[in-house]
Amino acid sequence: MMSSQNAGTVTAAGATRSDSLLRFALLADVALTGANGIGYLVLATVLDSFLGVHLSVQYPVGVFLTVYALWVLVVSRQENISRGSVAVIITLNMAWAVASIATVAVDALSATGIGNGWIVFQGLVVAAMGALQYVGLRRL
Repeated sequence: MMSSQNAGTVTAAGATRSDSLLRFALLADVALTGANGIGYLVLATVLDSFLGVHLSVQYPVGVFLTVYALWVLVVSRQENISRGSVAVIITLNMAWAVASIATVAVDALSATGIGNGWIVFQGLVVAAMGALQYVGLRRL
């Protein structure tokens, strides 16, 4: 028989946590954003001519994305995920997605056709991650 002190902490074998979707969405964000950020830093000179995005943009974006991915990792590893932190992550992801589309729409970076396609694709992926994180947050 279970005591009332630990009744709330015991889960049935095979039971899923209510935060499993959110954790998955956050870790997907970490993997994709981290890889993107490191890619911008390591491959900047190659991507410069291929994407048409100057090094002066790639390096700061690469640093931001790498640091951001590390922060999202910290948030995802908390025992009790902070709703406020996830709300900030979702907001930043949606802002990134909108900014990506706007950047291409006004040709702010004078990127190549492939570069503009990459920027739009990246924005759509980030929007999808934000949407998945929102659904995961709602399930908490």
